[in-house]
Amino acid sequence: MNNKHPYRYVFLDLDDTIWDFHANARLSLQKMYEQQTLNRYFENFDEFFRIYAMRNMELWEMYGKGEITKDFLMIERFRYPLAKMGLDDLQLAEAIGKQYLEILPEQTTLLPFARELLDYLHSKYPLTLISNGFVEVQYKKLKSCQIEHYFSHVVLSEQAGALKPDPEIFNYALHLNQASPEEAIMIGDSFSADIVGAKNAGIDQIYLQKNNMLPYTEQQATFIVKSLEEIFSIL
Repeated sequence: MNNKHPYRYVFLDLDDTIWDFHANARLSLQKMYEQQTLNRYFENFDEFFRIYAMRNMELWEMYGKGEITKDFLMIERFRYPLAKMGLDDLQLAEAIGKQYLEILPEQTTLLPFARELLDYLHSKYPLTLISNGFVEVQYKKLKSCQIEHYFSHVVLSEQAGALKPDPEIFNYALHLNQASPEEAIMIGDSFSADIVGAKNAGIDQIYLQKNNMLPYTEQQATFIVKSLEEIFSIL
């Protein structure tokens, strides 16, 4: 128990909260693009990345709503850019998707103050990671960055049988910690997944807001920060 707020457990998102997904994904895609000589089909990497990123975001939103499967997402996000170039090659889409998932978890860029925050929080609270990411990728990320030891529990959607913002994934984390909702707080960068999901499970939240625009919603986060550094003064 600390004297700032009565939280005993801290839940954290991984991608773009601790692990810099945007930077790491772009670097991984560029390596894959070069190794697969995709310049045969695209004018340059930026053109490929623009098409891929737009479709990938749409697919993750659909996956989060349970509208598509993991297998469909993994192939479709690479099939789509190829198809936009007039190339109907499912085998190539599968190959570059597999290579991307091999390169991605090897990247180690964290957000500013991420490691310092983990050091600080780990000394005061049991930490639980809650992520919608794929099992075979997320554990490798933690190992590559050497941050797996910070977490008492790792809760992934595939194992919990629920995707954020479904309250069930948060209830799963509460059960692992034998905690009540009012004893926990969730830190995340996705308002729709992390903040709304935690709120619906009765858990307070710290929203890592990365731009100046708040989502248009009647719901508000318990705390809003612009940097992980600000969390030191909250917890």
